[in-house]
Amino acid sequence: MHADPAVEVTGLVKRYGDKTAVDGLSLTIARGTVTAVLGPNGAGKTTTVETCEGYRRPDAGTVRVLGLDPAAEAARLRPRIGVMLQSGGVYAGARALEMLRHTAKLYADPLPVGPLAERLGLDSCGRTPYRRLSGGQQQRLALAMAVVGRPELVFLDEPTAGLDPQARRATWELVTELRAAGVTVVLTTHQMDEAEQLADDVAVVDRGRVVAQGSPDALRGAEARLCFDGPPGLDLAGLRKVLPDRAAVTEAAPGSYRVEAELDAALLAAVTGWCAESGVMPDKLAVRRRSLEDVFLDLTGRELR
Repeated sequence: MHADPAVEVTGLVKRYGDKTAVDGLSLTIARGTVTAVLGPNGAGKTTTVETCEGYRRPDAGTVRVLGLDPAAEAARLRPRIGVMLQSGGVYAGARALEMLRHTAKLYADPLPVGPLAERLGLDSCGRTPYRRLSGGQQQRLALAMAVVGRPELVFLDEPTAGLDPQARRATWELVTELRAAGVTVVLTTHQMDEAEQLADDVAVVDRGRVVAQGSPDALRGAEARLCFDGPPGLDLAGLRKVLPDRAAVTEAAPGSYRVEAELDAALLAAVTGWCAESGVMPDKLAVRRRSLEDVFLDLTGRELR
């Protein structure tokens, strides 16, 4: 592992007229990792990534990508990174394989175009003009163009948006292989399961700042919800006495109970033991751990933007 980070953003500010899109954002991404950048629409994540790619200049703060300023040192940086955009970057009339071969020729040691196109299902549409490709085919072509140059760092913007399950799985496998080869991957996504499956690190952006960052497990925490059904009106005060101090017990609906606490075998034994002593047969006993989506909604709110 390289000691220096792949991406280091400190106090980034970006404004569009009177609107502040990014407001003092700081973010560090280690080399050889997959980092998922999550956030509601308008949170500032796309502007942040585009600044790291060199497409926008910061109004304040510093950005370093592979140790370089992406705006001032773009000529040195671009051969070392790959960028997948959700739209644009391809001539509408260019054929799919023609565009991929053209992109490959821009790099000193590109991947073989044929096997990459076959792997991403582009060989069958290789002679089709870009404008006539399906949305999923356009996505896969954009992904191929981002990785064909063997980048040290690749930015993927919603890489599986609009893909069918087979193409989505192929994309996940490719991202996993990139990480295994030492490539740093930064992906923006609205798919929480994608972030949980792929990411070593997750950065949640809201209102122009990083509001949380860590591994999916660290963000989810150890707390879980234990749910069971029983007779309405159980003595919850008695149940609380046998549980850890921080445990929360509620009757969410008549006869439907929730225990929220750090889950271990002792907690489960305490709840079932209390039920046995109280003559209660717990029905539909289930454990539900906090998901990344739960964390995301807790951090950014549940209202529509």
